[in-house]
Amino acid sequence: MKIALLGYGKMGQVIERIALERGHEIVLKKDEFNTYDGLSNADVAIDFSVPTAAVSNISNSFHANVPVISGTTGWLEHYDEMLALCKEKNGGFISSSNFSLGVNIFFELNEYLAKIMSKFDSYSVDMEEIHHTQKLDAPSGTAISLAKGVIENSSYTNWTLENPEPNQIHIETKRIGTIPGTHTVTYNSAVDAIEIKHTAHNREGFALGALIAAEWIVGKHGVFTMKDVLNLK
Repeated sequence: MKIALLGYGKMGQVIERIALERGHEIVLKKDEFNTYDGLSNADVAIDFSVPTAAVSNISNSFHANVPVISGTTGWLEHYDEMLALCKEKNGGFISSSNFSLGVNIFFELNEYLAKIMSKFDSYSVDMEEIHHTQKLDAPSGTAISLAKGVIENSSYTNWTLENPEPNQIHIETKRIGTIPGTHTVTYNSAVDAIEIKHTAHNREGFALGALIAAEWIVGKHGVFTMKDVLNLK
């Protein structure tokens, strides 16, 4: 499989190493210093860039008839626009706040727990996410996805970084050292607490998940999620 790496920072370099180990070929390593030359030769594009570059990376891929795996967060005000372009070009697209296999299992656990806890109004939920100091967006896309998972399965209606109202989920964000990512969902009551937690040990889990998604989407048309890739539906 021929891969275009759109974004060649730390994540892009990890994806490159694992892709080569899995027998794939890198035909483009795009950063701010080069062009999209070679993109049209790719079987799939993997976008781990920055919010200001994501829309350009995704749209150029669709125009080149290349399916896209995007792990960039912080650009989702343009998400509907990219979905429309994907449909117009009959492209293939997976955008996820987190491609880690473990995190996507964690998403499922979070939704299942939210359904159970929605029956017990003595518990309130809050979340904490911790990332490295170079992460640009806060809260993380993963934390937002976790909050949406609770909202869709409970009476909560929104999330906030500030002092929460009764119907809001409080998300605490921390930026510490080189931590790849830790997410905790806690249900507190006056008598006890229930907690689920995912801790990433390194970036390889994110890279491997993105590559598995890339291998899966080749030849497919439409907008998919990691639930489709991992057959979690």
